[in-house]
Amino acid sequence: MNELDCKTCHELIHGYLDHELDAATAAQVAGHLAGCVECAYLHEQTRQLIDDVKIRAPYYRAPEALSRSLLSGASTRPSVGAGFIQGVRAASARWWAPAFSALALSLALMLYVVTPSAEQPWLDEAVSSHVRSLMAEHLNDVVSSDRHTVKPWFTGKLDFAPPVFDYAAQGYPLLGGRLDYLQHQTAAALAYRHARHTINLFILPTAEADRARESLSLRGYNVVAWRHDHLRFILVSDLEKGELEAFGQLIEKGG
Repeated sequence: MNELDCKTCHELIHGYLDHELDAATAAQVAGHLAGCVECAYLHEQTRQLIDDVKIRAPYYRAPEALSRSLLSGASTRPSVGAGFIQGVRAASARWWAPAFSALALSLALMLYVVTPSAEQPWLDEAVSSHVRSLMAEHLNDVVSSDRHTVKPWFTGKLDFAPPVFDYAAQGYPLLGGRLDYLQHQTAAALAYRHARHTINLFILPTAEADRARESLSLRGYNVVAWRHDHLRFILVSDLEKGELEAFGQLIEKGG
């Protein structure tokens, strides 16, 4: 079995998601996705896009006035027989509705692609900051597992008081904290550990309304984000998605 390169995998992802590939090619794509972070990220983003479009795209029937206008125009042609007109009338109900549904789906897809979620820049930058903190070995400015040491450290360094949580008893010990910067705004970053996985929790003020937790994968990392009580929370880690969501639930209850 020949190994796929990334370019070929990108071309096959839509067919793979739509189950249009033969078994051998699908197995090649699956094997490549298992070992390539970039392609796995593209696969996940494409899958989420397809799911969102299915949920959001409305279904439209052909307007009655349009159907009548088209059929009336056809009936005025002298070369067209009455039997043919009746056939057109019968067929219109079968293909006009799917045609307009497909058009609506295409328009919804275009709007989704050109209008990214307002949350996306925050999440992208949080993932980048998480990666930088690990690569530069600058995970913490204050190293402590004591929340009563970490919380006061932020005093005077931020224009808000970030809540600091310690869930060592639940398997998520606090490692420390640092100052960070997301979307031109200073943020508090708290570091946690679960097994061998490092977790970054970013907290910063927001004037936006509360928002329920959402989970997604970006560039090979899992992200859980929500807004509550004028604060934005973003968790980033390579921790398994379900465990990161469970940690998010703990923080939300604790906050």
